[in-house]
Parts: sequence; C-alpha cells; structure tokens
Amino acid sequence: MPAVFVHGVPDTHHVWDDVIAHLPRTDVVVLSLPGFGSPVPEGFTSTKEEYADWIIARLEEIGTPVDLVGHDWGCILTSRVASVRPDLVRTWAAGGAQIAGADEWHDLAKLWQTPEVGEQWMAALDPSELSKLLQANGVPAQHAEENASRMDATMKDSILRLYRSAVLLWEDWRPGLADITSPSLVFWGNDDQFAPEQYAEPVAKAVRATGVIRLDSGHWTPLQRPRELADALAQHWASVPA
Repeated sequence: MPAVFVHGVPDTHHVWDDVIAHLPRTDVVVLSLPGFGSPVPEGFTSTKEEYADWIIARLEEIGTPVDLVGHDWGCILTSRVASVRPDLVRTWAAGGAQIAGADEWHDLAKLWQTPEVGEQWMAALDPSELSKLLQANGVPAQHAEENASRMDATMKDSILRLYRSAVLLWEDWRPGLADITSPSLVFWGNDDQFAPEQYAEPVAKAVRATGVIRLDSGHWTPLQRPRELADALAQHWASVPA
C-alpha cells in the first residue's frame, strides 16, 4: 500500500524530494510523467487522457490500492484517476489546481494553448528567465534554478500538447469528481498566483474532502513548505484504517 506522488507542470518528480525526506514512511513511489525528465513512449501524444491512462497503468502494476498524491497537473490527473478507478486509490490528497469552481485557465495556460504564440514563448524562454519566474512565485532560488535547468525541448513540447488537450477540461472531467470515493485531503498555498486560494473550498466540496490544509506559500507548496505538507499527509493517511 505505497504512497504514490505525481508532479505538475513545469516540474519533474524532484518537486517531491523534500516532502518525501520528511515522511515517516519509506514505501513511496514517485512517478515521472512522460516528457518531464523521462522518455516519451512511442505514439504517446501527451494529451490529458493519455497521461491519466499512463498513471492508471502504473497503479495497476503496483497491484494494491495506494495513497495517491498530486500537485498542480498532478492534482488534475490524479483526481481523474481517482474518479474513474477508485479501486486503485485508498486515499487521495492534492492541491494547486482549480479542478472545481472555475471555468477558464490562468493567463499563462491560455498563452500555451494558443498555436504559434505558445511555441514562440517556449522558444524565447531560457533557464534564467524561468528561474526568475519561479522565484517571483515563491520558489526558493536553488529549487528554481534546478527546476529551470530541467526544462528541455521535450518538456516544452509536452506542456504545449497537454494544455491544448485540456481547453475544455472542466466540461470533460469536472462531472467525474462526484465519483471519487477515496477519503480525500486538499492542500493549498494561501498566496497561489496560478490557482488562487479561493478555489480550495470548491475543490474540497467537489471531492467531499475530509479537510483543507492551507499553507503559507505560493503555488509550489511541495518546495516551499515540505515539512508541513509531509505532516499533513501523514495525519491524513493515519486517519484511514489500513
């Protein structure tokens, strides 16, 4: 019954390193989404449906219900997994994505979803600029520089493809949130500039969460408040009978 962590965009599995270091358990699996520091399988076109199916396949390989955790796009994808395959999920905990309470994307997402404009933005982006963007949103300098250094051409292409598959995300996936049966916890940064804190409650209500944890951070709670997040996750898991 491992804990399985799913990162967001434009991150890699390393976004969870500090959180995992503070956990009182070692049965942890950290997934690397295709294109985000890991190879893209042949024929994989980086749509939201393909990523959800990819996660499902990894959980099926584990073979026992897991404690599923996601942040940002990891929140979006794991909520979909928990809604369509509740048999694979013992508990769910996630945040940093307005999967409920909203009907449109943030400005940067809209830019990425625009053909040619998104490509131009990605082509002009260099690691130093991305690091500055991350730091402006509260990411510690060292983490920001490390994250920025990992954003290669494959990741840029994967981001554009993923966001363009999700223009109608809420219409496509929001109704399924009612099908989540796993005990759920929502965590959120109280100064999140991409997914404002006002969406924490609608998300919690949509998934019937047992609690909402608000952390003193921006968008990247796993990087900014790893110990507090690890403590909240441990309490969440302990509250559910094995």
